[in-house]
Amino acid sequence: MTILAFDTATSYGAVCGVSTGARAGEARAGDVLEAIQRLVAEPRELEGIVVGRGPGSFTSIRIGLAVARTLSLGLGVPVAGASTLDAYAAGTPVLDARRGEVFAPGPRVCLPEELDVDGLLLFGDGAVRYRGTFEAAGATVPPDDDPAHLPDPLVLLERAGAFGAAELVEPLYVRAPDARPRP
Repeated sequence: MTILAFDTATSYGAVCGVSTGARAGEARAGDVLEAIQRLVAEPRELEGIVVGRGPGSFTSIRIGLAVARTLSLGLGVPVAGASTLDAYAAGTPVLDARRGEVFAPGPRVCLPEELDVDGLLLFGDGAVRYRGTFEAAGATVPPDDDPAHLPDPLVLLERAGAFGAAELVEPLYVRAPDARPRP
């Protein structure tokens, strides 16, 4: 079965992979289609799509879900979702939530110093950004350029939920949106 998997929720942009093992990436989430085009020579051969649902940047999550839904509808293939936090094979993922906060397993959003990280191996853009705080608390953070900080689309594929209609895959927002309707 040929499955495309991708995530656009982190500051690393778009990471993509296909079940054959090939991978590609782009520095911006909005360029996810360019990475997909490099990986998928014949889109009609796809039998499924796995997309990262977040947590992460609101706009980046929406980009990923919109691309997954568009491809699903155009190609007639089912979609499955998985948490971006599930896209890490080893260690504990910590994602940059902006505003001085991080997303951590649970999922939850908190200040970096609120995490109990003593003795843990941390990965992700939040681990890189708050390296000093985490290392002072007893965590280990690999070097900034370690590829383990990137979400792995093939791990995302392994941990995805059930395949179904694209509209059933919901974004995973951990904090309330800033925009609110006027009373």
